[in-house]
Amino acid sequence: MKDTDGLVGTSNARYGLFTLVKYLVYALLSLNVYLFLQEELGALKHTFVDGYELGQVIQVFAATIDTTAWVVLLLLFELETSVLDDARIRGPVKWLLHGLRLVCYAAVFYAFTGYYAELVTLYQVTALPGFDACHSLDQSLALLLDIDEYEPLSAANCASLVQPVYQIGDFDIVAQGEILQQARWLAWTDVINSATWLLVVIVLEVEVRLQLRGDLSERIMRVTLVCKYALYGTLFACAGYWGVAGDFLDFWDAALWLFAFIFIELNVFEWQAETSKEAPAAA
Repeated sequence: MKDTDGLVGTSNARYGLFTLVKYLVYALLSLNVYLFLQEELGALKHTFVDGYELGQVIQVFAATIDTTAWVVLLLLFELETSVLDDARIRGPVKWLLHGLRLVCYAAVFYAFTGYYAELVTLYQVTALPGFDACHSLDQSLALLLDIDEYEPLSAANCASLVQPVYQIGDFDIVAQGEILQQARWLAWTDVINSATWLLVVIVLEVEVRLQLRGDLSERIMRVTLVCKYALYGTLFACAGYWGVAGDFLDFWDAALWLFAFIFIELNVFEWQAETSKEAPAAA
């Protein structure tokens, strides 16, 4: 097992606390898979009410698929950067880890297309200039409250719907202009966040592969560090926007992921430092 004591000092108690917090964050991220699934199942009652095709699965369950793939990716990076000794990451073990990561990358990119499809849908609207919500209660319409959040149009909420009003795509969903714009901004944030995380793992993948080959120099680390400052800065901005916009689940999830990848980054840093110390001794 790789030596990670340098991350938290020489104290076994501090290292134990570090490990406990790290795996608690991982466990909470796993719980988020369930929370996103419940949210998307709730939204499904108002969107694809007549069923959905295979190609639409990713639009329906984008966050669930995305979070599941990221949790698996996170655990694979934890294995490779902290748990497994370098000597064991060879042959079948190496190919298994890299093969599973490739599958996860495909799922993450698939989820990105789902976020994009949802964003496009929010722009495919039809204006309803003369729409009288309280006289349309027999049409079984749903009212957009927030991104992926709806409630049936009823006598209790119809009076609150003021112009401009839009119908979203081919769905039986109507939205007030201001709420629709807020949902669009949140959808843009989903797309930007997803694309940025894809770039983060590309940089991390390069570091891991170079480290396994013994080619991860301090110069390369400095270059990737600059890239990460820009990428993680974008992710912090997305998390901040979710917090301000009041989307607690997305904010909570984003904060946990940033914590989780701080641990992975520390693993890589310590791994590279350990290898640098061992190289002169081996020579």
